[in-house]
Amino acid sequence: MKKYIIILFIILFIFCNNIFSQSKLNAYAIAFYNVENLFDTKKDEGVRDDDFTPKGAYAWTQEKYKKKLNNLAFVINNLGKQITPMGPAVIGVCEVENRGVLEDLVATKPIDNVGYKIVHYDSPDLRGIDVALLYNPKLFQLISSKTFPYILPDNPDFKTRDQLLVSGTIAGETVHIIVNHWPSKYGSKSQELREHAASISKHIIDSIQNVDSKAKIILMGDLNDDPTDKSVRLVLNAKKKQEEVKAGGLFNTMWAFYDRGIGSLGYKGQWNLFDQIIITESLLGKDRSTLKFWKAEIFNKDYLIQQEGKNKGYPHRTFSGNTFINGYSDHFPTLIYLVKEE
Repeated sequence: MKKYIIILFIILFIFCNNIFSQSKLNAYAIAFYNVENLFDTKKDEGVRDDDFTPKGAYAWTQEKYKKKLNNLAFVINNLGKQITPMGPAVIGVCEVENRGVLEDLVATKPIDNVGYKIVHYDSPDLRGIDVALLYNPKLFQLISSKTFPYILPDNPDFKTRDQLLVSGTIAGETVHIIVNHWPSKYGSKSQELREHAASISKHIIDSIQNVDSKAKIILMGDLNDDPTDKSVRLVLNAKKKQEEVKAGGLFNTMWAFYDRGIGSLGYKGQWNLFDQIIITESLLGKDRSTLKFWKAEIFNKDYLIQQEGKNKGYPHRTFSGNTFINGYSDHFPTLIYLVKEE
């Protein structure tokens, strides 16, 4: 029986690798990665980054910072490579301190020769962390970008990450990408905070669709909620199955993984799938003369998994407590693949 299973996997592998050459399809990887506290070593005024300084709680030195950059660059260099040899067209990222750390990252081997460009704006987050987008200009041509602030009408002093909207072209078609990092699970009312974040995302999507009902929109990010939570399931109304999605609706490409117990991060014996990629109905269907969704992936390779300690089996993070363990991130990257006929 084991022999037949191995043969089946080989057949499937060959099929997946030949599907593009046989039908003359081009594939494009779209990725998201929470890079877990990518801070430089300098103290910035007005934000809570003291821990990430040489004298801070993490004793965050240039040596550790460079190891972190090397580790992240290694991961990014491997994202989607089996299917898209040039790597992702775009990579949404979160938990980055500023543009400088992104410039250091894209200048780190082995991704320094890709020529990744950066879309970044400073957010008012109290920890000083932002969202951003990296893109390969050979695969994605930037049209415009803007941010949408998180404003609570009844609590204007609450500060968190902006939502980033980036519009550009892939394979000659306009695609809109919304990069998110919703409020964390702290406090008794945090669920309401994420539901409000979801309403902001929904407003952005609706505004784009009011101009172009067939607009191709990709929402990605660390939502700090699972696909089944109210913010995603009801406020965004992102569906589990493609056949459930109505015109102009949303499909959650990650929900099937969650149902199978596969997550992008783990906490206290439980897997969560916060790192989601959600797409509009316009990216679904079989007409591959235009960009269409093919499949999704959680990039959970063995080297990204911690092999010992209290977090064994979970993503290999940078620190265990305050001890530097030279990992990657406490989240796995997630990807989707779009395909289009040549």
